Amino acid sequence: MPAKAKEPTGKKLVIVESPAKSKSIAKYLGEGFVVDASVGHIRDLPQPSELPAELKKSPVGKFAVDVDHGFEPYYVVYPDKKKRVADLKRELKDADELYLATDADREGEAISWHLLEVLKPKVPVHRMTFTEITKEGVQRGLNNLRELDMDLVDAQETRRILDRLYGYEISPVLWRKVGRGLSAGRVQSVATRLVVERERERMAFRSASYWDLSGEFVAGSGESFRARLNTLNGSRVASGRDFDDRGALRPAAAKAGAVHLDEAAATSLVASLEGAAFNVTSVESKPYTRRPAAPFTTSTLQQEASRKLRWSARVAMQVAQRLYENGYITYMRTDSVHLSDEAVTAARKQITELYGAEYVPGSPRVYKGRNDSAQEAHEAIRPAGDAFRTPAQVRSQLGADEYRLYELIWKRTVASQMADAKGSTATVRLAGTAGDGRVAEFVASGTVITFRGFLAAYEESTDSAETETGKGDDEERRLPQLVEGAPLTGRDIEAAGHETTPPPRYTEASIVAELEKREIGRPSTYAPTISTIMDRGYVTKRGGALVPSWIAFSVIRLLEEHFGQYVDYDFTARLEDDLDEIAAGRRSRQAWLQNFYFGEGDAEGLKATVEDLGEIDARAINSISVADDITLRVGKFGPYLEEALPSDAPEGTEPKRANVPEDLAPDELTAAKARELMDAAVPGDRELGKDPVNGRTIVAKEGRFGPYVTEVIPEMTEEQLQAYLDALPTEYYKNGNPKPKKKPAKEKPRTASLFKGMDPNTVTFEEALRLLSLPRVVGTDADGTEITAANGRFGPYLKKGGDYRSLTSEDELFTVTEEQARAIYAQPKQRGRGNAKPPLAEFGEDPTTGKPIVAKEGRFGEYITDGTTNVTIPRGTSLEELTTEKAIELLAEKRAKAPAKKPAARATTAKKAPAKKPATKKK
Repeated sequence: MPAKAKEPTGKKLVIVESPAKSKSIAKYLGEGFVVDASVGHIRDLPQPSELPAELKKSPVGKFAVDVDHGFEPYYVVYPDKKKRVADLKRELKDADELYLATDADREGEAISWHLLEVLKPKVPVHRMTFTEITKEGVQRGLNNLRELDMDLVDAQETRRILDRLYGYEISPVLWRKVGRGLSAGRVQSVATRLVVERERERMAFRSASYWDLSGEFVAGSGESFRARLNTLNGSRVASGRDFDDRGALRPAAAKAGAVHLDEAAATSLVASLEGAAFNVTSVESKPYTRRPAAPFTTSTLQQEASRKLRWSARVAMQVAQRLYENGYITYMRTDSVHLSDEAVTAARKQITELYGAEYVPGSPRVYKGRNDSAQEAHEAIRPAGDAFRTPAQVRSQLGADEYRLYELIWKRTVASQMADAKGSTATVRLAGTAGDGRVAEFVASGTVITFRGFLAAYEESTDSAETETGKGDDEERRLPQLVEGAPLTGRDIEAAGHETTPPPRYTEASIVAELEKREIGRPSTYAPTISTIMDRGYVTKRGGALVPSWIAFSVIRLLEEHFGQYVDYDFTARLEDDLDEIAAGRRSRQAWLQNFYFGEGDAEGLKATVEDLGEIDARAINSISVADDITLRVGKFGPYLEEALPSDAPEGTEPKRANVPEDLAPDELTAAKARELMDAAVPGDRELGKDPVNGRTIVAKEGRFGPYVTEVIPEMTEEQLQAYLDALPTEYYKNGNPKPKKKPAKEKPRTASLFKGMDPNTVTFEEALRLLSLPRVVGTDADGTEITAANGRFGPYLKKGGDYRSLTSEDELFTVTEEQARAIYAQPKQRGRGNAKPPLAEFGEDPTTGKPIVAKEGRFGEYITDGTTNVTIPRGTSLEELTTEKAIELLAEKRAKAPAKKPAARATTAKKAPAKKPATKKK
């Protein structure tokens, strides 16, 4: 008898990625729709160690990808997603239709495919996409259902497998030759190379000194303006742009006869121009037009958020994600600068209402992006809906960070459809004859904006400040009405000296712009790439600048010398083009991966490159010459300097070494600084004496975190080690073979930092023993609890159980008595605002809240706060290393994790279906 057909229930199951998105969409779907969330990806490639035993020795075993059979991936459901999958299967059982409504990009398409593979639905399946979570956007998605796009899935799967092959083949080489825990990645290694190359340029840079003149000039009307010396006897005066990175005048400038003024020549010219008569030699005026920037793509949003809001790329994307999921903006991962017809109409209407009809251009503006094969969503980031809500209309519904980003997006979108800014730029040249007969010509420029156009709504920021040539001085500067030949009076003519500056380090904004310009990576990769290179310790932030670590120099040198193709900028960009070809259905995934890994014809693949590496000199890879006889080496415990031994040094002589301070940037380690560090270093371990209790040698050393004293624990001799192992009982495996015996764990030596007034070159043996005696038992409290005195990162303190009290000086560690300690503990512990301790550090004002950011000591460790939001300082980050920018970023991230405010009077809040609660908790 045939199985009974399933009775229709009218239920339509819609699956999205996040619970927040599911709640937003549910408001706009009709009766019968049930929305649930996968909570991101449900499965991925496992670690090879997690594979079933029968697969570990198969072609799948190395990468969890079968490289011998079409690069088939072996996926597993995440352990923490198994219950989620079971819940989705349960929901699907009584559904008549399944709607896969994940994001409209490659990653979203792949998530839908994984859901399809795991859930194995027996009902009709529809792919639904939308770029905004509004009533109109969701309805358009329902009206334009389609099949799953397997070309997009193939492109995303190729990217995932490619990254696994790249990382798992190259990273082990870094572990062997540089250090454990390092990683190589298709985009992260190239991004790190950009930062390292910029630092190399700064290290090689030699500044040039040059001087110029400027003065104030008064017209007959009494109006004055400032002008800068431009030519001397008809020859242009050299400025910063005329010098190369070696501090020499560029050949083109020298050939053109540019005059390089030094201090003597400049001051002499000032004296010669005293009392000189000046006349206007030319007046030039031309129209000024400035067009608005295109609406935001992912990369330009990250750049502007970095410049205007001082946010990291990661924070910008977290806040944007919340705005998208709650229906305030369109999808935030996009390469496109296109605006839909509805968006253009909404923008033009709002411009008319808010600014006036004259601010609306005759026809809509159409923008074209750089990347013709943009693979993400097909509209720019803009306010959601067919009618835009102004920032004022949503302010009460959003948190502080969400509001600031929405305002930025709204302004940029509206400005992109506004009229050009108009005005005029005037350039005045004036000349005077010095007392020695030389003719000095000065120039001044000024711009007058007569119609602000889009500037009334928004002005794009830039990374660079005003240049040495004066660019940027012209904005909104009005010059007096002048005619050729008009006399001028010069006054306050002065000489000023300048130094050329090295190329600026990348910021998060500028490295995103550079990656985009080189077409490396895609919108979804920029933020995680920057986070990865910082988390790996390759890059740190100083202010807003990205500074490479010395270990990054070693990693990039190894990759450049042995994997040059794989960190080549053009090669990496071509990989993205190939992925676009796969996404368009014009290339085969299997064939492309076959060529990449195994090679084709004369082109060597990654597998052969790794197998044919030959010998890699790890010492050379981890060494950088910083002076004739001083080399920086990257060691297991950090970078250090090593001085070359003289040729006649006895065999076995240890070279002199010095630690490199952690806060010293690579370009600051000049030959002179290296010599200074070597001269200040303790020559090896300074032996102080032998501990009378255990006979161990006590030495003074220099460490990464300052000078300290420690005891030397001698290594076991081979005979002692063998005797120890022989004394251990022999254990056996089930097959009868003996297990190898474990060597004894190394004993950790006692160590103590020197007090502030101590010097490792002069600290005495007695002082060292006293330091090593800490922590010291002071006595007990009345209840019998032990009280100890110890020295910590923030000074000396007493400890009784979990109760800590500060001491006023380091000397008290040895002098405080039990009676004094009891008296300290008898005082109430100071808490609250009235008796609050001074902050551990201050970081200035938070740009979001306007409140001061400070670091404090709390019950669970150090934290930063703006008085409203508290964030624990991450483990591994010291207070000394924490910058203002990082503090702002941590607070912004914490605020971004909090739910966006909802309108107070939203009736649908009370109608939340109970079935959605479990999914919400999984967020």
